[in-house]
Amino acid sequence: MQEKIKTNQKQITRKELKFILQKGEGQFVEFKESFDARNFSKEIVSFANASGGKIYFGITDNSEIKGTRITNKLKSQIQDIANNCDPSIVLVFEEIENILQIEIKEGGNKPYSCSDGFYMRVGPNSQKMKRDEILKLAVKGGKIRFDEQICHDFDFRDFDDEKFDHYLKISKISNNLEKKDILRNLKVLTLEGMTNAGVLFFAKEPHKYIHTSRVRCVHFGDDQRVEILDKKEVDRGIIENIKFAVNYIRELVAVRFVIKKLEREEYPEYAEDAYREAIVNAIVHRDYFGGDEVAVEKLKNSISINNKGGLLFDKKDFGKKSEQRNRLIADLLSRTIYVEKAGTGIKRIKNACLENGNQIDFIFREEDFFITIKSNIVSEGVNEGVNEGVNEGVNILFEFIKNNPNKRAPYFEEQLKIPIKTLERWLKKLKKDNLIEFCGSSKTGGYFIKKSD
Repeated sequence: MQEKIKTNQKQITRKELKFILQKGEGQFVEFKESFDARNFSKEIVSFANASGGKIYFGITDNSEIKGTRITNKLKSQIQDIANNCDPSIVLVFEEIENILQIEIKEGGNKPYSCSDGFYMRVGPNSQKMKRDEILKLAVKGGKIRFDEQICHDFDFRDFDDEKFDHYLKISKISNNLEKKDILRNLKVLTLEGMTNAGVLFFAKEPHKYIHTSRVRCVHFGDDQRVEILDKKEVDRGIIENIKFAVNYIRELVAVRFVIKKLEREEYPEYAEDAYREAIVNAIVHRDYFGGDEVAVEKLKNSISINNKGGLLFDKKDFGKKSEQRNRLIADLLSRTIYVEKAGTGIKRIKNACLENGNQIDFIFREEDFFITIKSNIVSEGVNEGVNEGVNEGVNILFEFIKNNPNKRAPYFEEQLKIPIKTLERWLKKLKKDNLIEFCGSSKTGGYFIKKSD
């Protein structure tokens, strides 16, 4: 079926044409003195694969108007070429006197090709694309999804039954079928083999097969990423990677405690719902085809999560529109507590930050973007605020030991619901201040308030 020739009702003016001639050729403009069918197909494909553009017939490379004879036959020839591209390309025609303007919109079904191959507009030129560039465009367009590809190298001896059983438990899936039947129903196992999603969830060592499976957690003592206090790389499968990264940040988040009557209120420096959702988003929607690990960083005054892989849509639609780069991974996680509702993650991050008093920044680049959550401690200065929270926590622990002597850190963690590493820091401070002491053996002993001399 032939594509109908589209003509824009709004005609370009002499003033607009003058401005176009002054700017000359570039990323979005191409001048053609005359019609050349073979070169024309390359040009429209290159524009459709990039961000769109316009071709002007009747203008030389030097921006000199020569004019061209505009006929219905010429338009039909041009449209036929567009129809024969794979997939076909929609053109919009406009004219001013003897100049023909052809607009090519950015394609919504990339990559596009002509008889000579795949082309991409780069500045004022149309360049033939290499294999990896074509693959990258196909991935971005959702034509190839990493998580649904078969991992032909996977050896079932590397399948982790504990991870599988844990997934069934948290997903509330009954284990009344054979393992491989369940995996097939989950779409992670096919007749060809295990998918990459299956490897990321259930392999003993996913990194053995997928080099982008790891998550890197780093604690910096400054905001310039110079002073590294701690660094961990984990490769425990998607679910355990999420749990580890969330716990890693949680252990480092200062909490201010306020005692009102018999109740204790907590005021965290960062909203856990926000950084947890940001971590899940980064791990689920990352581009696993290449690049570095997902980076989860605790800086002095912020938390930063690096999302590997550029947006699949215009950034103006960020937070409004949802497109899943890894549909199978998202589907597997949607059965668990880690994904509450598809497409609402960014909104939940913003709402959690707003409620907790955290500013949030989204920094976009071509290949990735960053979610940065800033500290809510601003009134008395960051250091003073953190110290205030720590001191209040230390006082709570001191009073608890006074009323519960001969107990150890695990008991404090269970009763106070405070992370063990935080408690260990507070215990160290109390011992340093000569306020408590540990009596007895490491197995049966406990902490006591130190008697005054």
